[in-house]
Amino acid sequence: MKPDCPCCALRPTVQKARERSKRRLLQRRSGLDKRSGRYFPWPSNSSSLFGIGVSHRIALNQIGRTALDRVQRLGDVAEIMLDYVENKKTFMTDKTLKVPSNSYTDKDQFDAEIELIFKRVPLLLAFTAELPNPGDYKAMDAMGVPVLINRDKQGQVRAFLNVCSHRGAPVADQGKGNCSRFTCKYHAWTYGADGRLLGISEASTFGEVDKSQMGLRVLPCEERAGMIFVCLTPNAPMDLDRYFRGYLEDFEALDFANWTYLGNRTIEGANWKIAFDGYLEGYHFQSLHPETIFPRTPSNTMHYEGFGPNMRIGFPQHSIADQLKDVPREKWGECENNGYDFVRIFFPNVSIFVAPEITQIAQLFPGPTPDRNRTVLNYLRREPVKDEADREKVEAAMNFFRDVTYEEDYVIGLEIQKGLESGAHDDITFGRNERGNQFFHEWLNWYLEDDETLPEPQM
Repeated sequence: MKPDCPCCALRPTVQKARERSKRRLLQRRSGLDKRSGRYFPWPSNSSSLFGIGVSHRIALNQIGRTALDRVQRLGDVAEIMLDYVENKKTFMTDKTLKVPSNSYTDKDQFDAEIELIFKRVPLLLAFTAELPNPGDYKAMDAMGVPVLINRDKQGQVRAFLNVCSHRGAPVADQGKGNCSRFTCKYHAWTYGADGRLLGISEASTFGEVDKSQMGLRVLPCEERAGMIFVCLTPNAPMDLDRYFRGYLEDFEALDFANWTYLGNRTIEGANWKIAFDGYLEGYHFQSLHPETIFPRTPSNTMHYEGFGPNMRIGFPQHSIADQLKDVPREKWGECENNGYDFVRIFFPNVSIFVAPEITQIAQLFPGPTPDRNRTVLNYLRREPVKDEADREKVEAAMNFFRDVTYEEDYVIGLEIQKGLESGAHDDITFGRNERGNQFFHEWLNWYLEDDETLPEPQM
């Protein structure tokens, strides 16, 4: 270990986190975390809703979130972004941030991220529009965890580990379908939509068992604002209000629950954080997206708001002044996609770009090794597909968004992976203008420390 190497300095922290994680796993078998009275650290009720550039900080802090409705708040952000474009400014913090290069390559940290973050926080795993009808289900793999999500005949959504209680086989093949019960294809044990074990094949020869104790293992699950959130650890607490701190009202206002799910595309790339870093800033738009994003959106012009560990990132369009000039000031908050756009970030792994033509929601999952991720690009819109010609346009749009994401962002990410693995530099640096990346890595480290008494990162 080199005494002055930031990569080596990180290793004891990650190792301690892994050791704490193992202790917690053992404690789950017998009861709650004896220190905190619950299994996992959760952010406190404090929130940082407006991360404001210096010239705007005082005014918006004086207004306060509770005195503003959503449209007014978004209008204030639109005014800030207009100022950014007119005066060639962007959101800036007061410092740069160095991150050890091996945080993108180290197996110990990778394992700690899975255990301390991905298996603890609410993950967006499905959409209301994917499971609109009673009996609809979705079976998927989430970083090696087999998950089954279904809607029962009363309309309630549930999630389970897709694992038969007999000998561990899946009770549903990966994909989507509709059924009222699930039957394991290995020995034909059957489960109800509520996870109860209903039947054991050849029961008279199997022996006495208590079926009431042998249902599918339930995962915490909640449907909100058109999205289905799941925690990958049974019995874990999951409080969406506390985690998102008002952020989900964006999607309630969009009536997201009544949109149409169009389909998805899957791509693979470098370490999940390398890929996710690209969603958090527009500093690269002119150089990396000169023909796709930059004609609409200026480079290096972003605005950030924090909602717990989650973010709303504002990107003004080149045309923001012309788009807003004839709109009453009190209506500016209703002009998303007409002068400015938002990328909405769910920590740790979701990026949402709402557009009038088609909306892309990227779910980034760590791959089997630290140098790979699997990204599912989901596509939705307000209107259902009208006819075959419309379907062809939808397919073309999904392919276009996938190709831009992979060919322009993920390909460079693979090159970055090679660069970081080369050992050329001990760390990378996020600039004062890359506050979203800094904020993400600060929250990442907060969870890896596994100590809820530590102060939360603030935007």
